[in-house]
Amino acid sequence: MRRITFDLDVLRTFVTGVDLGSFAKAADRLGRSTSAVSAQLKKLEDQLGMPVLRKEGRGMVTTSAGEALLGYARRLLELNDEAATAVRGAELAGSVRLGMQEDFGEHLLTEVLGRFARVHPRLRVEARVARNADLMAQMAGGRLDLALAWDSDAALVPPSHSAPVIARLPLRWIAAADAPAMLRDGEPLPLVMMEAPCTMRSIATAALDRAGIPWRIAFSSPGLGGVWAAVAAGLGVTVRTGLVLPPRLSALDDLALPALPMIALRLHRMEAQLNPPAQRLHDIVLEALEPLLEPAPARAA
Repeated sequence: MRRITFDLDVLRTFVTGVDLGSFAKAADRLGRSTSAVSAQLKKLEDQLGMPVLRKEGRGMVTTSAGEALLGYARRLLELNDEAATAVRGAELAGSVRLGMQEDFGEHLLTEVLGRFARVHPRLRVEARVARNADLMAQMAGGRLDLALAWDSDAALVPPSHSAPVIARLPLRWIAAADAPAMLRDGEPLPLVMMEAPCTMRSIATAALDRAGIPWRIAFSSPGLGGVWAAVAAGLGVTVRTGLVLPPRLSALDDLALPALPMIALRLHRMEAQLNPPAQRLHDIVLEALEPLLEPAPARAA
């Protein structure tokens, strides 16, 4: 069988186009012309001897061969990028202090720490998962290098430590997937919330007050784990973004409940110019967040 050696630049174009849902967008992101991207895709199909994309409507979708290649391409690119980073950062040593909001701590932190440790085994990460106000207070006190947090307490952070908004996410009403309807005529809506002060608690109660819907705090917890457990038990509804929900919970699309605003997410930094270890951890956090913040498209144009 003829041996195929894939061109990683071609694979990166293929993966980027599928992820963005458009190869025109991939050309912009990668700094190439659309004709160059088309030539790369043709080269890939010529190497394989079969198509990796097919027309569907106005766009393109992966063929069965393209779908199989996509997973391998992601792994090859990740290994390539990890190797390049490891070689460049082989001499880095020291420590980095990272804070992360509870919504992301359980899932994102494991991936971030694993990737960072593989690339920089001599660097030590001091990680803290905490509530938003606590993270912002630690940033203001100089006890964290980076903090992934909601924008609600950004006023606590000096302007020099602030960072651009990563994403603006819609807040959602969250309930147990198998829970009966919580809103009943004449009865207050049971809420499961973090202990005050809590931005999402304030947003939820203000929205209900404006809509004239009575409510009561059915359960209050100092941590997000307690909130998730109480909601899963059917004690009431809560308000979060809907990202990385635990099993058995789902976002409600109940039109009887009032609409909720967007909330911004920032990755705050201690210094405008981070040292190399902190900058690398900053980049890994953003890379790990990307799949959560960008829903996978159904097709590529």
